[in-house]
Amino acid sequence: MPLAFDSINHGKIAFGFFNIETDMLLLENYFIFATQFCNNLRKIACEKNSGGIQTRWEVDCIQDASEIGDLMGAIHGVQYTGFIGETYRCFPFPSDPEAFKQQTDGFKNQAVIREMISKYAQRIEIPFLADEKAEIISIGDYQFTRKIWHKLIVYVWRGGFPRWHDEKMPDYVLSMKQSITESLHPLFKGLRLATKIYD
Repeated sequence: MPLAFDSINHGKIAFGFFNIETDMLLLENYFIFATQFCNNLRKIACEKNSGGIQTRWEVDCIQDASEIGDLMGAIHGVQYTGFIGETYRCFPFPSDPEAFKQQTDGFKNQAVIREMISKYAQRIEIPFLADEKAEIISIGDYQFTRKIWHKLIVYVWRGGFPRWHDEKMPDYVLSMKQSITESLHPLFKGLRLATKIYD
């Protein structure tokens, strides 16, 4: 489930997994697979450059909020609108509440999800920016403090809410986590797995 996080310039925005059978993440109206998100961070963590960051991320962007869909309506099986509704038609919310865990093999459904989102979204490149001391991090239109940025990373580490199935991170998350914990880049300074993702 996506959670609300504080941005600097747009108030509270949604970030997170929206279906347990896919590894796709939403950041308000941007969509990116967690494999890609983690690989982007792993590359930064492995860079020797410890200064500011100016790079670009490829994401799917849905401009019209109505085409994103109604998450709660889709979860309860009463309203299958937009991209999220189509996702839940294909991958319904589990009937057993105990089965509500983020699946570690959700990346295997990327081809199906890619075909679905292509009907609603435009593939674009957005800037990913961090100042010299990584005090402000920008992902496209959205700016975050480093504290909130760390919460976004930890959200993915944990498998969001309700966390990874069997509390086991997939390999691509483990690889990102290892690179980040070994990195000296200020973007990750002070980051701990124990960081609270919500207060």
